[in-house]
Amino acid sequence: MFVHCVYFWLKPGITDAEKQQFIQGVNSLTKISSVRHGWVGTPADTSREVIDRSYSYGLVVAFDDEAGHDAYQIDPIHDRFRELHHLWTGVKIYDFE
Repeated sequence: MFVHCVYFWLKPGITDAEKQQFIQGVNSLTKISSVRHGWVGTPADTSREVIDRSYSYGLVVAFDDEAGHDAYQIDPIHDRFRELHHLWTGVKIYDFE
C-alpha cells in the first residue's frame, strides 16, 4: 500500500464559486483509476498541542503500490486539478508506504 496525503491552504477571500470549484476538483482526484481509497475533508475539531489544524482541506489517497501513485500523478484528472493552483497559498504533501 502506498499512501499520499496532501494538505491545502486556500487563499483568503476566494469566492464561494471558487471554493466549490476547488472542492469538486479535489474530490475528482479520488476517481482516478489507480486510487484504491480516497478521502477529502476539513480539519477535525480536535484540540491537542501536537495537532496542526491550520490547513483548509486535506486529501488522502491510497494506491496498491508506488506505480499506482506514479500513474495518478500523470492522469489527466490530476493535470486538470493542478490548474486550480491559483486557489491555494500553500500545499504540503506526505507520502508513506
